[in-house]
Amino acid sequence: MQLRVRKTAHLFERSGLALAGAACGLFVGAYVGSSINALTTQGFLLAMMLAGAAGFYLGIDTPPLPFSEDSADPGDTRIDAAEFLSAVGTLLATLTAFVSVGVIVLREEPHMFWTWLVLFGWVGGVAMQILAGAKARMRK
Repeated sequence: MQLRVRKTAHLFERSGLALAGAACGLFVGAYVGSSINALTTQGFLLAMMLAGAAGFYLGIDTPPLPFSEDSADPGDTRIDAAEFLSAVGTLLATLTAFVSVGVIVLREEPHMFWTWLVLFGWVGGVAMQILAGAKARMRK
C-alpha cells in the first residue's frame, strides 16, 4: 500500500511540475506572440505550453548519479551532465517566464532584441531540461 501511495504522490508532483511548465510556456508565448506578428497563433501558444510541460516534467526531477567512494576525492572534477543541464535549463526557462510576466503585467514594450532573446532563452532552457531528463532516465 505504501508503494502505491508514494507512486501516486510522485505522479501528482510531476503533474504539478508539468502544469507549472505549461503556465510558463503560456506566459512566454503570450509575450513573444504579442510582439512578433507571425507568432500570434493558437498553435504557437500550444507548442510553447507543450514544450514547457515536457521540459518541467522531465527535467526538474532528474534522478542523480549515485555517489561512490571514489567521488569523495576533492580532486575529482567530473560533473553530472544531466544535473548541470537540468539546473541551467530550469534557470533559463523560469527566468524567461519571469521576464515575460513582468513585461505583460507592467505593459512594457522592450526592444525586439529582448523579445527574441526571451524566445531563444525559453527554447534553449526547455530543450536543456528535456535532454537532461532523457539522459538521466537512460542511465537507470
